[in-house]
Amino acid sequence: MSDVFTHPVPVRYLEVDAQGVVFNSWYLAYFDDAMTAFLAARGLPYPAMLEAGYDVQVVRSEIDWKSGVRWQDAIEVAVSTARIGRTSFALDFEVRRDGHEVTCAGRSMYVVIATDGSGKREIPPVIADALGEPAPLRD
Repeated sequence: MSDVFTHPVPVRYLEVDAQGVVFNSWYLAYFDDAMTAFLAARGLPYPAMLEAGYDVQVVRSEIDWKSGVRWQDAIEVAVSTARIGRTSFALDFEVRRDGHEVTCAGRSMYVVIATDGSGKREIPPVIADALGEPAPLRD
């Protein structure tokens, strides 16, 4: 299994602001969509995680922009496991234009929770297996 997963994202007209670039909040939506595709590609579709009694919540995100993405740019979001803890994990993201130019990089920290509302849980094997070994995209 490859350490880095890439997920194509169509840049929609509605995501572009008055400056002609994708508005910043959309990047978190791109990351969220790529995270679910990453887990599914590694054998854990989101509904299966929920059926197993687990969900994840974002508790921290950071993004560093290098250049703007415009409507109809061909982009993909690269995803890699950055860190795995006892109850949380971090994923690294890169938005890449034309398959190579990194327009921004980000990292999101997720906490595993129980679907029954009882709170935080240790990372179960089903999620740990899907995450694989950490292979950060950034420092």
